Amino acid sequence: MTNSDEPVVEAPSTAEGMSVFERYLTLWVGLCIIGGIALGKLAPGAATYLDGMAIHIGGAPVVSIPIAVCLFFMMYPIMVKIDFAEVLKAGKSLRPVGLTLFINWAIKPFTMYAIAFLFLGVLFRGFIGADATDLIRMPLGLDLEVGAQYGAGTAVMEGGIKMLQVPLWRSYLAGCILLGIAPCTAMVLVWGFLSKGNDGHTLVMVAINSLTMLVLYGLLGGFLLGVGRLPVPWEALALSIGIYVALPLVAGYFSRRAIIKAKGETWFRERFLRVLTPITILALLATLVLLFSFKGDVILAKPLTIVWIAIPLAIQTILIFALGYWLSKVFGLSYQDAAPTAMIGASNHFEVAIATAVMLFGLSSGAALATVVGVLIEVPLMLMLVKFCLRTQNWFTPTTE
Repeated sequence: MTNSDEPVVEAPSTAEGMSVFERYLTLWVGLCIIGGIALGKLAPGAATYLDGMAIHIGGAPVVSIPIAVCLFFMMYPIMVKIDFAEVLKAGKSLRPVGLTLFINWAIKPFTMYAIAFLFLGVLFRGFIGADATDLIRMPLGLDLEVGAQYGAGTAVMEGGIKMLQVPLWRSYLAGCILLGIAPCTAMVLVWGFLSKGNDGHTLVMVAINSLTMLVLYGLLGGFLLGVGRLPVPWEALALSIGIYVALPLVAGYFSRRAIIKAKGETWFRERFLRVLTPITILALLATLVLLFSFKGDVILAKPLTIVWIAIPLAIQTILIFALGYWLSKVFGLSYQDAAPTAMIGASNHFEVAIATAVMLFGLSSGAALATVVGVLIEVPLMLMLVKFCLRTQNWFTPTTE
């Protein structure tokens, strides 16, 4: 019998703890790269037409409707899983919760900026192209004259629309920043389960991070983009958080309550979530096809571009995991709390990062491509770290419960 006071985590759907979609996510992303590039070559106007279906503000396209629909269905299945009642129990585990918040919001965004700047702006700048540029959207509400400077960008006219021309490496940096300020609230449930961590702590942090992102994501994002001499579109940042975090969060909260009240929690977990879970991955893959249909020429011309972006992202992931794991031991946490504490910091909420990059900088921007690389390396890296956790359980004092 299960104690009714214990948080319930949906049972993963394979013996290894991951669904087919989740286990082979890297493969699906790879196929989307190929499919997107093929689409860009065979039907170059298709993605352009879809991205043109947008909500315009001040004459500029701000919200791509097809992308917004895809991204809502990426986020809603994540948010509807959250039991916010678990937040009230967080006081029983102040050390792991406090440590997780400290790593996620006081450490991770700044190490991501530093590492990405070092590799993309210094070490790999020549490989990326010292003079290579990228066209990104003009910040919402900003109307510069052609030729005017804004940070590291120059206002240009492209296709009858004013855009900012920025160094390509800075555009990649922007995508890395958006990944670095987005702690995971979805796949981390799987990583915590596979590493035999404390499911209750993982669920609590999922809920707390979702709420914290409503405030800190925009503030830290705007600050670090400004430090990197990139556009700081505060209005678009706020709109992005509202559409891609707040809206699915509210929809998930109220629909969860309504469904459980009508059908019961068992039906909700075993029937509703089982049907809903693959929708996140399918919506993500559809978005990736569109992204790569725009970036195909860049990738074909410089196939190592993904490698240059992946290296700093991988280093950041391993560094933050190591810091979280080590501090967990220093603070005397049990292994069951240490594993998810390290995993939450290491993994990224790439759904929000992709959504924000598309809204702020455009579907065809280098920033959007950088966030997609985060998806590409997430699964193999995190599976490696799960195996590391399982092999080092004896580093921690066994729980007496």
